[in-house]
Amino acid sequence: MSDPRTLLENRLDKLREELTRTAAAAAPVELDQTAQGRLSRMDAMQQQAMAASLAERLRTEIRKTAAALDRVAAGTYGECCRCGDEIEALRLAADPATPFCAGCVKD
Repeated sequence: MSDPRTLLENRLDKLREELTRTAAAAAPVELDQTAQGRLSRMDAMQQQAMAASLAERLRTEIRKTAAALDRVAAGTYGECCRCGDEIEALRLAADPATPFCAGCVKD
């Protein structure tokens, strides 16, 4: 496995970039009926809601990744935050920011 710090820092940079792009799409929708038709406004509002939902998921991933970087700095990266056992390598490969082993996720 490559250096977890570098992997997590790169992931954090990409998540922040994507959040910046998504923020523009989540901007308030103009409700002036003279500017656009009702269906166009409804479509724009739906697009805005989807962008806001994506932005919230990105913020959650950013917090999760930052917490994983904190664990790297503390020397506890790869240890389950619940039971303290080692997190499986395949699990970390699939999600480098995961805080729990497979056993604790099932519980």
